[in-house]
Amino acid sequence: MPAAQIKKLLDSRNDREILDGLRRVISMMYRSQPCLTFFSSVVKNVASPNIEIKKLVYIYLLNHAEQEPDLALLSINTIQKSLSDGNPQVRALALKTMSGIRVPVISQIVSLAIKKGLGDMSPYVRKAAALAIPKCYRLDPNTLPQLLEYLSMLLGDKQYYVAGAAVTAFMEISPDRLDLIHKHYRGLVKKLVDMDEWSQLATLRLMTIYSRKCFPKRTRKVKKSNGTQGFYGDEVEQEEDTGEVIQVLDPDLELLLKSIKPLLQSRNSAVVVAVARCYINLGTQEYIISCIGPLIALLRGPQDIQHIALYNIVSVCLTRPGAFVKYASHFLVHSTDPPQVWELKLEILTLIFPHSDPYLKSLILNELEHFSQGSDKELVRESVRAIGRCAQSDARTSSRCLRLLLKQITSLDGNLAAESLIVIRHLIQQDPASHQSTVIRLAKNLDTATNPRARASIIWLVGEFSGIDGENNIAADVLRILGKSFADEAEPAKLQIVLLAAKVYLHHLNRTGPEPLDPTFVSPQAHDYSSVGNEGFASLEEQSQAGFQQLAPKPDHPIVMLWNYIILLARYDTSYDLRDRTRLYKALLAVPSATQLASLMLLAPKPVPHTPSPSESRTSFTLGSASLVVGEDGGLHGLRGYEALPEWVEAGKEPDPLLRETDISKTEYDASRVVPAGERLDSAVREAKIGSPSKTNGFGAFSVREKTLDDWLGEGEEDESEESEEESEEESIEASEAEDESSDNDKENDRLVK
Repeated sequence: MPAAQIKKLLDSRNDREILDGLRRVISMMYRSQPCLTFFSSVVKNVASPNIEIKKLVYIYLLNHAEQEPDLALLSINTIQKSLSDGNPQVRALALKTMSGIRVPVISQIVSLAIKKGLGDMSPYVRKAAALAIPKCYRLDPNTLPQLLEYLSMLLGDKQYYVAGAAVTAFMEISPDRLDLIHKHYRGLVKKLVDMDEWSQLATLRLMTIYSRKCFPKRTRKVKKSNGTQGFYGDEVEQEEDTGEVIQVLDPDLELLLKSIKPLLQSRNSAVVVAVARCYINLGTQEYIISCIGPLIALLRGPQDIQHIALYNIVSVCLTRPGAFVKYASHFLVHSTDPPQVWELKLEILTLIFPHSDPYLKSLILNELEHFSQGSDKELVRESVRAIGRCAQSDARTSSRCLRLLLKQITSLDGNLAAESLIVIRHLIQQDPASHQSTVIRLAKNLDTATNPRARASIIWLVGEFSGIDGENNIAADVLRILGKSFADEAEPAKLQIVLLAAKVYLHHLNRTGPEPLDPTFVSPQAHDYSSVGNEGFASLEEQSQAGFQQLAPKPDHPIVMLWNYIILLARYDTSYDLRDRTRLYKALLAVPSATQLASLMLLAPKPVPHTPSPSESRTSFTLGSASLVVGEDGGLHGLRGYEALPEWVEAGKEPDPLLRETDISKTEYDASRVVPAGERLDSAVREAKIGSPSKTNGFGAFSVREKTLDDWLGEGEEDESEESEEESEEESIEASEAEDESSDNDKENDRLVK
């Protein structure tokens, strides 16, 4: 519709036409079409009594008030009047709109509107006031002291959805002011189950931080129970110096952990993860085990929920893998699983593998073997790595894992063969003595292996075993074969060939030992070179060369010839790295009699490699946080805004538990405190039931003596005298009213009022 026609509808006096025009404007607004030209026509309808028109005008104001702040301020008066409307929905909507108009000038007006909303009878309006507090704080941070007073009242509200909104506001504007929570702690814990999901998330996060800062972690040692009871069956665990260490829970902390247990059945996956975070960071082993099943149940949801849930499950599984063994069937890979899901499933299978029974171990290995022979290259690679982690975690299954991996080294996929060889190399390093035949088998595959990484791994393994069995070792023969095709090898393989040549030559030197000096050698005599010319230098050079030739080993052994040949090949290679490495090895082995340093560098025992689980770097992040999902990509300390849970407070430094007492009689009376109407009614009923101290002769309320006949008669006489006094007072009032010159109706009204 043309803009002129829409303006005509907005300026109409008919509510139906105004509503039609507003709907068209809101529709344009949500389609990102320009509709700022209608601002004055729309705002003009803010005073309409029709609630549908009010709603649409408020929506428009929230979106465009920043662009036209002067015109928006004209509507503040009308919105303030709506705060006193009879309809609570209109009052809440007006409060929401006023706090949503992002014009800093009205921050004090918004603060006063929130204060008015605190005392509203409708909890819907009080909830709107709680949600308006963060908006007011963003408008003007100087209003924080006033807003904290409002929050303190709202946190103690008896309606759970008001208290939930107050916790959300509290976590946004001042999460460090835990002193405001002490007196409301128990009330919030009891209301937690009834709150909406978003309030539950904020409250659970607040309670986790509060518990860490206010409840010290106490433990005690108990005697381990052998499952037998005493004769009477009433013996309890006794404290001992030796035994199992268990955590002792504070009563208020236990109240929290018990109250949130029903939330494990929540339909919201974020709430389930938040409860699991509470149990894992605050609870005992029993509570932790109770949250494992609900976490597994999240895997029945959509793929995006599965993905996030698996990250949290892996984080728990890294510290407590035994609890997930009975759920192993839930982590089997499905054909429809995307890569990000099956990667995490394979990781969980490898984590629970060492804690499983033999049948389950066999099932996991069969599953991994099946996927290692598939067509998906990424899945095959991850399966091979998973087999390696299984073999490392359980030595009894390493032989079977090794057989599975040896089948992969002949694969046409070079990357798969390389991954398999890397894992095989790690397994061989765990027990080198029992894998000599395996190394020989791998060396035979050098003829068919084409991947540079695969060839480099095999050559490195041959070099590590080159010192076993002396002259009968295959290392020298392998070096001879590799030397023929040295120029055609890739750089990673060339580096390993040079290293292999250095190790073989060093073992040869260590076996043969330094050659003794020739007894026929005569050391060159000293000459007086002052009276001799260049001929003296020449004769000295010739004699020294002759001496060094006699000292040097005779180049007749094949290993020495191989070493010199490999050095010569590497000397003219195009790779700077290879030439520098060769120069280093040559300098180390230049003097055959001094091989100690070379042995320390080249033949030192290598540490047994341990392949960590891919998610071990995420264990420092809190369960349920975005940094846990993003991992290393979010930086060392997580994403911006991430805050780790605080450490447990030290015993003796925690706040006084009496601060959490909510009994009004124990607290001092504050004259400035606003007493709610419900509290006043309760106190009035209580006083009416108990009776005043004056009628009980100063004794307790429940120590009133029974009335005798004289008492009843005495009370009757008192009542008669009181009635006569009241009649005389009424006659005097009527006489004075009769003298009044006002009309009869006014007289009657005044008398009724009096």
